Amino acid sequence: MKRIVLILLSAVFTLSASFAALAGRQHEQAYYDYAEVIKVKPITEIVRVESPYQECWTETRTRYGHNLGHRTYTPEIFGAIVGAAVGNRFGNGRGRDLATAAGAVLGGSIGHDMKHRNPARAYREPVERCETRHEYHDEEQVVGYRVKYSYNGKIYHTRMRQQPSDRVRVRVRVELAE
Repeated sequence: MKRIVLILLSAVFTLSASFAALAGRQHEQAYYDYAEVIKVKPITEIVRVESPYQECWTETRTRYGHNLGHRTYTPEIFGAIVGAAVGNRFGNGRGRDLATAAGAVLGGSIGHDMKHRNPARAYREPVERCETRHEYHDEEQVVGYRVKYSYNGKIYHTRMRQQPSDRVRVRVRVELAE
């Protein structure tokens, strides 16, 4: 039994090696030549093409914030002046000076508190907005070429990706006719 398996394996190996050698020899007998191009016709297809474009517009946006409230000391200064004037009306001599100073400090503090108590004001500002949109259109595109060529008096047809010149390179293979 082992002997039959070994003989079969040997036969398969020998046959596959023979086919490989034969195929290698056939490939070696091929050569390259040039054939004359007779006619070229473009092959076209309708293709949907996407074209992105940008569309921009101006919108008015409402924002909230303190206009100049945080950048100025006017409320504190005004509060100090009013507080000093009110404090100056009380007391005599040295007491009047202390009442004026206390009124200025208290008025400045009240002005500071009032500045920060103001609600944020609404104001409008222009803002440019842009969006990418897509436009589609159908377009005819060349996807290949039908080529008619002549070699040794015979006419052949093929399809090529690129447009050929006046001649094309062909591979010629010689085989044994039995």
